Amino acid sequence: MKLLTLATCNLDQWSLDFEGNLRNIKSSIKEAKDMGARYRLGPELEVCGYGCEDHFTEEDTYLHCWQCIADLLKTDLTNDILCDIGMPISHQNVHYNCRIFILNKKILFIRPKIDMADDGNYREPRWFTGWKRKFELEDHYLPRIIQDITGQSKVKMGIGCLAFKDTVLATETCEELFTPNSPNIYLGLSGVEIITNGSGSHHQLRKLNKRIDLMKSATSKGGGIYLYANQQGCDGGRLYYDGCALIIQNGELISQGSQFSLKDVEVITATLDLQEVRSYRSRMTSRSVQASESVHIPRIDVDFRLTSEDIHLKPTSIKEVKYLKPEEEIAYGPSCWLWDYLRRSKMNGFFLPLSGGADSSSVATIVYVMCELVVLECSHGNQEVIKDIRRVTNEVEYIPKDPKELCNRIFYTCYMGTTNSSEETKNRAKKLSDQIGSFHLSISIDEIVKSFESVFKQVSEKVPKFKVFGGSHTENQALQNIQARSRMVLAYYLSQLLLWTRGKPGGLLVLGSANVDEALRGYLTKYDCSC
Repeated sequence: MKLLTLATCNLDQWSLDFEGNLRNIKSSIKEAKDMGARYRLGPELEVCGYGCEDHFTEEDTYLHCWQCIADLLKTDLTNDILCDIGMPISHQNVHYNCRIFILNKKILFIRPKIDMADDGNYREPRWFTGWKRKFELEDHYLPRIIQDITGQSKVKMGIGCLAFKDTVLATETCEELFTPNSPNIYLGLSGVEIITNGSGSHHQLRKLNKRIDLMKSATSKGGGIYLYANQQGCDGGRLYYDGCALIIQNGELISQGSQFSLKDVEVITATLDLQEVRSYRSRMTSRSVQASESVHIPRIDVDFRLTSEDIHLKPTSIKEVKYLKPEEEIAYGPSCWLWDYLRRSKMNGFFLPLSGGADSSSVATIVYVMCELVVLECSHGNQEVIKDIRRVTNEVEYIPKDPKELCNRIFYTCYMGTTNSSEETKNRAKKLSDQIGSFHLSISIDEIVKSFESVFKQVSEKVPKFKVFGGSHTENQALQNIQARSRMVLAYYLSQLLLWTRGKPGGLLVLGSANVDEALRGYLTKYDCSC
């Protein structure tokens, strides 16, 4: 057997949080080394965070990334472990989304991304250019801060692979896995045995199924080892990146990370046998024929072995893929996003106008699920979560043990009724609040609405009526909208003062409750509780 231990990870990186991102990167490398790994894969653009958007056009972003790499190179962390790190690089005044390979305090190689994601939520071509010179390497001249540390003036950049003394490794990045002519096809045929993918892939219902199907297909057709890393968290934008780092060999799952987690760093490893890959490939005559006439991929020789001499090592066994139910994905994705946003915002909880209807009730339930996840992590001794919840609640010794009790500390709900509201919806809101433990208020906003009507009467000498009382469509719409907009103004007012009424400092984030259909089609009242 030729055994090697490889590591990949989920990291909660935040746009432009260079210090925090570097701390997570260092932590993941240390964990990988402690677990016996000789290779560590990280997510896409992990140094700066994936969602920097137009900050990718600023040269400071690239400088700070190199400063982080310089800081890493000054340590011993990269000794005896190949570190595959995602960051943006400016090459000949063109910006590329890249992987940078570091070993023993030296930069080995820079691999730019070929295919940019440019659909749905992604706009990568706005900031980056895809590398068009396939199977060519050229010199990239390193910045002075790196030259002074490594003594290197330049390294190779392009589409190539790393040829170690015992195996060959290459990478593809995120979107490239989803393209018809994926790099893993020609990399595998050219003899690459380990293919890796540092990704920044957001959560979408059942998207994990597609990712795993593609990776299994890639390695079952041509054999090989496939590692996948992903960002996990909010990143400062609207999307939630759902982690689920993976290690797959010959079409079988070997190791799987969590899909939804509150951990900042999660490292998974697997011990694999290269002989399994070689035997698998040698049994496929059709693959051998295609490999014999495949394109040549430039190789960079590396004086290093990824395999281990530890005679006590044993290969990691095959595992069943863990898929969550759709209902679980819907609950956990937004809940994890809310927690990440809350702790990073430095605010102290959430406020939600709770109408008793399905939309706001769903939002309230998601907050409660978030509280369940926080309590679970605290029970497991997650010190980062404990530190964050103590800051959110301003209680220095607090460790939550019950989600309802936590919910009462950080979640405030309010039923804002009018003469047009029903007792049934009021009671529903109160019942849900009792079930989840939120700090709940029930108030009437009739006086606020009447004050607007009074001001309008002063300036126009007219009183609008609802349609059921003989009013026009215009009157009816105005009267409906002023109720909704009054709720929004009151929501923000209460969010700033409710903690104060309980003798606590800070403020609350106001949650909207527009459903997906309203948000996509835009038929919600502008500046109402959807805000």
